[in-house]
Amino acid sequence: MKAARTEFESQFERARVEFEEANERLNARSGRNLIMATLIGLAIGAVVLGSLLFWKWAFIAFAVPLCLMGAFEFARALQAAGRRIDLTAQFAAGAAMLGAAFVGYLTHWFVIFAAVVLVVVWRLVAQMAAGDGRKYGDVVNDVLAGALIQLYVVFHGSLALVLLRQDHGELWLLAVLIIAVSVDTGAYASGVAIGRHPMAPRISPNKTWEGFAGAVVASLVAGGLLGVLMLQIPLWAGLALGVAVLVSATVGDLGESLIKRDLGIKDMSSFLPGHGGVLDRLDSILPSLVPGLALYILLNPLSALS
Repeated sequence: MKAARTEFESQFERARVEFEEANERLNARSGRNLIMATLIGLAIGAVVLGSLLFWKWAFIAFAVPLCLMGAFEFARALQAAGRRIDLTAQFAAGAAMLGAAFVGYLTHWFVIFAAVVLVVVWRLVAQMAAGDGRKYGDVVNDVLAGALIQLYVVFHGSLALVLLRQDHGELWLLAVLIIAVSVDTGAYASGVAIGRHPMAPRISPNKTWEGFAGAVVASLVAGGLLGVLMLQIPLWAGLALGVAVLVSATVGDLGESLIKRDLGIKDMSSFLPGHGGVLDRLDSILPSLVPGLALYILLNPLSALS
């Protein structure tokens, strides 16, 4: 029994060492802690599925803080790069824009305009009050950076709430989220397994054409299945949704990579271990809400749910 126990401990230790070595190689290639990223991803997925499938209004308690956290991360990253961002104005404008998503389309657009104006005017007044002789070009960059936070993060996030309040909008929102995650997962798995040819080496060296091919397959499969089985729309409409989200998710992913490269950072923050920051996980989802809402308006009349 002692010999068997010693042999078991030896085998267990050998397996542990081999697992850690394999995990380190995978982490080095993927650039993230895969196990931690998977656990956190599953936890977030459970919250999203539970809220959207059982009581869609519970999703608000998850989406609003997440969106504001993404705006905060972006603001802090810009501040670290030398931009002057007014957090009070950003949070006030962001909260107003997210709240207006439940009122109506016209009011929502008016509040979007007012939110951007608030951020711009606040920065100009704060700069005049400072009177520190900041260069004209730097002030313009500060103003544009502050407006970008509202338009890139909060505006796109508010579209999720606009879609949520529609009839069966929670199902369309869930479909967009699943397809966007499928695009990321397909690109990641294919890129790690067979990625050889860089897609945009100056923007994101880890992205490959093989990864993009995996994203294409994942988006078409997810779009087709979700369209037919969950949204109850024709197969071609589900495939169209998959292609639209594929394009927007890829553009969003590359766009945020370009922003981070310009700022000289790898992640927006370290708030989510294995993922980076909140905005690092929303980079492909936020732009995908635009075609998601547009295709809901166009294709929902074809659904058997209507």
